Amino acid sequence: MFKKGSLTGLLLFGIFFGAGNLIFPPSLGALSGENFWPAISGFVLSGVGIAVLTLIIGTLNPKGYVSEISRKIAPWFATTYLVALYLSIGPFFAIPRTATTAYEVGIAPLLAGNSQWSLLLFTLCYFAAAYLISLNPSKILDLVGRILTPLFAFLIVVLVVLGAAKYGSASPMAASGTYVNAAFGTGFLEGYNTLDALASVAFSVIAVETMNQLGFASKREYVSTIWVVGVVVALGFSALYVGLGFLGNHFPIPAEVMTSDVNKGVYVLSQATQAIFGPSAQIFLAIMVTMTCFTTTVGLIVSTSEFFVKTFPQLGYKVYATLFTLIGFGIANIGLSAIIAYSIPVLEILYPITIAIVLLVMVNRLVPLSKIGMQLTIALVTSVAFATIIGKQFNLEGLNKLINALPFADASLPWLVPAIVGILFSICMPDGQTAESFEME
Repeated sequence: MFKKGSLTGLLLFGIFFGAGNLIFPPSLGALSGENFWPAISGFVLSGVGIAVLTLIIGTLNPKGYVSEISRKIAPWFATTYLVALYLSIGPFFAIPRTATTAYEVGIAPLLAGNSQWSLLLFTLCYFAAAYLISLNPSKILDLVGRILTPLFAFLIVVLVVLGAAKYGSASPMAASGTYVNAAFGTGFLEGYNTLDALASVAFSVIAVETMNQLGFASKREYVSTIWVVGVVVALGFSALYVGLGFLGNHFPIPAEVMTSDVNKGVYVLSQATQAIFGPSAQIFLAIMVTMTCFTTTVGLIVSTSEFFVKTFPQLGYKVYATLFTLIGFGIANIGLSAIIAYSIPVLEILYPITIAIVLLVMVNRLVPLSKIGMQLTIALVTSVAFATIIGKQFNLEGLNKLINALPFADASLPWLVPAIVGILFSICMPDGQTAESFEME
C-alpha cells in the first residue's frame, strides 16, 4: 500500500510540478515581509491543501468529477463548469503563462535588451514546436519530462537549501500592499494562481488510471493508498513552496525593484540562481525552465483538446489543438504580469465553486444530501463569488460592504458560510441522495 501510494504520489508530483508555479512563493515571500508565516500558511492551504483534497475526493470515485457533478447538480452545469475549468488550465491562463514564465525566468536575463519583439520571436518558436509535437505526442516527450522534471526539482531544492543558508539570517523587508493587514487572506488568494486545485479535477482521472494499473486486492487497500498519494503530494509541494517563499522573504531585493512592475518571483529565482551557482548557471536555468514549461504546455494542449473533442465532437482534435495553440500564443505576448492580473477575477470565481463541489462530494460520502439543497449550495457560492468580483472591479461600495459583512470575508472566504448553510440545508431536506459507490474489478 505505502509503496504503491508513494509511486503514484511521485508520478502526480511530477505532473503537477511546473516551472510556472515557482514564481508565486518567492514573490509572496518578498511582498509579505514580516507577515510571511500567515501569508505562506494561506498560500499552502489553497495551493496545496485544497488541491490535494480535490485530488483525493475525485479519485475516490473512479467515474470522476463529471459523474459527481452531473448527478449532484445537473449535466448542463457539469459541462459548463468543466469547459470553464479546461479553458483556464489550458489556453486562457496556464498555457500562455508557461511560455511567458520560460521566457522571463530563463531567456530574458540572457538578453542584452529585453523587448516585446524578443518575446514575440521566442513564443513563435515555442508554440510552433509545441503544436507540432502535440499533433503526435510521443514517448520521447514523456521521457524528457520524466528526466527533466526530477532534475529541475532537485535543482530547486538545492537552490532553496543553499539560499536559506546564505540569506536566512537577513531580515525581511516590511510587508507591502494587502499583506500588511490581511496576510493570510492575501496568501490564500495568491494560492489560486497555482491552478492546482482546478488541475486536480482533471488529473484525478490520470490518478485513477494509474491506480488501476497497479492493481489492488480490495477496496480498502485502494482507498488507503489514495490517502498515501495525497500525503506524498502534499508534503512535497508544501516543503517546496515554503522553501521558495522563505528564500524570497530573505533574499536582498533592491528598493527600485520592489517598487517597479518587475515580477518579484522571477527576479528572486533568476538572481538567486546566479548569486549561488554563478553567472553561467543562468544558461542551465534557462534550459531547465524552458524544457519543463514546454512539456507542460504540450501536455495541456493535448489534454484540453482531447476534452473538447470528447465533449464537442463536431470539430476534430487537430482543429482544437490549432485553436488553443493560437490563443495561447496570442495571450502569451501580453506578458506574464498581465496574464496573472487578468486571470485573478476568473480564478476567484472558479475556486470557490470547485471547493464547494469538493465539500458536497465529501459530505455526501457521510450522509445523504438533497439534490435541491446541493444545487442551492452551488447557487449561493456562485452568487457570492460573482458579487465579490463585481464589487471589486466596479468599486461598488454598497456591494463591497455587504460582502465584507459576511463571516471570514477578511480571510478572503466570504462564500464559506453560505456554502456551509447550503450543505446543512441539503442534509435537512427530504429525499437525500446517497453517494455513488464502486466495487473493485
